[in-house]
Amino acid sequence: MVSGSDEHGTPIEVEAIKRGVPPRQLTNKYHKLIVQLLKVFQIEFDNYTRTESRIHKKFVRDFYLKVEKNGFVYSQKITQLYCLNDKRFLPDRFVEGECPYCHNPNARGDQCDNCGRVLDPKDLLNPRCALDHSTPIQKESEHWFFDLPKLSEPLRKYIETNPNFPENARNFSLGWIRDGLKPRSLTRDNAWGILAPFKGAKGKTIYVWMEAVLGYVSATKEWAEKKKKQPSLWKKYWFDPESRNVHFIGKDNIPFHVVIFPGLLLATRENYDLPWEVSSSEYIQLEGQKFSRSRKIGVWMDEAVELAGPEYWRYALISLRPEQKDTNFTWDEFERKVNTELNDVLGNFVHRTTSFIQTYYKGKVPKYSVNKKQHAKILATLSSSLSKVDDRLGHFRLKEGLEQVVELAREGNRYLNEHEPWRLYKADVHASGEILGVSIQIVASLGILLQPFLPLASKKICLSLTGKANLPWRSAGQAIVKPGTKVRPLQPLFHKVNADKLRAELESIRSRTPIEAEA
Repeated sequence: MVSGSDEHGTPIEVEAIKRGVPPRQLTNKYHKLIVQLLKVFQIEFDNYTRTESRIHKKFVRDFYLKVEKNGFVYSQKITQLYCLNDKRFLPDRFVEGECPYCHNPNARGDQCDNCGRVLDPKDLLNPRCALDHSTPIQKESEHWFFDLPKLSEPLRKYIETNPNFPENARNFSLGWIRDGLKPRSLTRDNAWGILAPFKGAKGKTIYVWMEAVLGYVSATKEWAEKKKKQPSLWKKYWFDPESRNVHFIGKDNIPFHVVIFPGLLLATRENYDLPWEVSSSEYIQLEGQKFSRSRKIGVWMDEAVELAGPEYWRYALISLRPEQKDTNFTWDEFERKVNTELNDVLGNFVHRTTSFIQTYYKGKVPKYSVNKKQHAKILATLSSSLSKVDDRLGHFRLKEGLEQVVELAREGNRYLNEHEPWRLYKADVHASGEILGVSIQIVASLGILLQPFLPLASKKICLSLTGKANLPWRSAGQAIVKPGTKVRPLQPLFHKVNADKLRAELESIRSRTPIEAEA
């Protein structure tokens, strides 16, 4: 599992110039913050790297020299905007102006935040330099391009014959090819980035979108060199026909992962493993609005963790994951997800079962039999739980996988409500113990199946029942906890939240720590 901080590109360079600091100082700050937040949210990578790494920069330069040698890179002169005062070309975010479509006066050279259109700096009406607000002129500059159209046919065949792609990724990408692929710009006239290796390209850097995708390979290479001390191990994941590389992205990044990245790999003629699956989620909005840092629409990770624990966010966002269609996040829905599902279904079942054993059976699992007819239905549900979750995860349906875990807890609650061991205890201690003995097996399986979704809750459950922080995945659905096992006291895993309070707290946080400009 690899990823990294995407450090290059014009937004960072522009922001660094405005702050009067080197770009590396800015990215050092945010890379450190991102790493800290990943740890807080218990998001684990085998290697979380950064595009300023020595290995990535060398890999990118060597990679493009191979692509150029194979005839997929060419140069041509193009006209760009140029600032006379700063004596520099103005790519992407170095230009601001009026959007030609919606007439937003503060559109940027690569995109309009208001209407979402992708732009070229020359598209803007009344363009101005983002640094000194002067009016730029047009000036000629030589740039290098990736000849993507040459790969149209092999890319079409690859996409059509890959059965793993979701429909949105397949259809969008084939539409791109039908409309005619266009050469992709490889270079920019900005100083911050990876120096272009092409002859005559002095002072130019590789366009960030065309080097960041190569980070998947270089991050694996870095992992092999630094973590495993086996420099050639990375090839197992990128050249072995049995290897499967899976990408988790938003649908706006489909072209880069289904067309451009595979195209680059094909252009090396080195038989790279192409993406096997691109799990491309749809969009998520906040209270019906598109996320935007400039308009302060969103909830950032450092803010979120002040509002609720990481596992509340993990649960809500996975259960709202837009796997099939766009999703709208609202505070009321967050409250409902946490209160009625996470707390009342999942947390409640675990707490009812473990606290009853603590109170009435001195913390020891009572004797039970899995062969009695009265337990047949719930035990069948339990035994099928692993395969159901496995199936969803195997198809990268994280939302549906989590739903199966919650459904197991829901069935556990139904089982308790049906047999009422708290009432039965008064008349038949052994019969009541049977119910609790079966219920604790469900709790144990929940502890295992929650591990990918809620690792802290999983750890607490497993420690309570077995003294071990985690249990083997394949043991889920089985009778794990033996009669007589001492169950350690387990505090309630979750508590309820209030949507109105969360809104108010977010405003309070914003008043203390204003959102910094986008970088």
